[in-house]
Amino acid sequence: MFENDIRAIVPQLAMSAGTMIACSCKAILMGKQSNLGPIDPHMRGIPAQGVIEEFERAIKEIKKDPATIAVWQPIISQYRPTFLSQCEQAIQWSNAFVEAQLAAVMFHGDRDAPRKAVAIRRFLSDYSKNKTHDRHIHAEECKEHGLRIIDLEEDPELQDLVLTIHHCYMHVFMNTPAYKVIENHLGRALVKNATTTNTPVMISPPSGEAQPS
Repeated sequence: MFENDIRAIVPQLAMSAGTMIACSCKAILMGKQSNLGPIDPHMRGIPAQGVIEEFERAIKEIKKDPATIAVWQPIISQYRPTFLSQCEQAIQWSNAFVEAQLAAVMFHGDRDAPRKAVAIRRFLSDYSKNKTHDRHIHAEECKEHGLRIIDLEEDPELQDLVLTIHHCYMHVFMNTPAYKVIENHLGRALVKNATTTNTPVMISPPSGEAQPS
């Protein structure tokens, strides 16, 4: 319906998949306090690129000194069959997705779109340089690496509206079981709530008091 005419607004954080969504828009509105994050995929909570690098390191060290197999065997044995290929495929898929979205949407019509898309994708997916999946990438750094960033402070009225809505959602998340809210311009919303369970607790009376009959 909107084709490529969609902007991402990041009032605070858009990490991991949130960064991938932002890269699928024609521009990203960010404030001075806003950050994106790396897009390297994780498998079972483990960085996929880290698994591959660890496996390659194991092969290299075992070839150099077969005695190290005793050290590496309990580590490598934790990987289930096909886990390594799943990590490789996850990396390939996320890289291809981000590159395609950047070239087709953010840099639509730009002759240099493929090169820009590859450069940004390499920056966001660089496991060695980013060090951790939780790394915060500030708006200024995003600009330096070619992302189309619009400063939220350029439009004070829009900034006030964005932060007002952002703070309202933060109050909702802090004071209700809700952890995800998707709402459209008609006021219709999908709200996901965390489920809670009541666990009975047995409280023993102080020593010396009579037990209830």
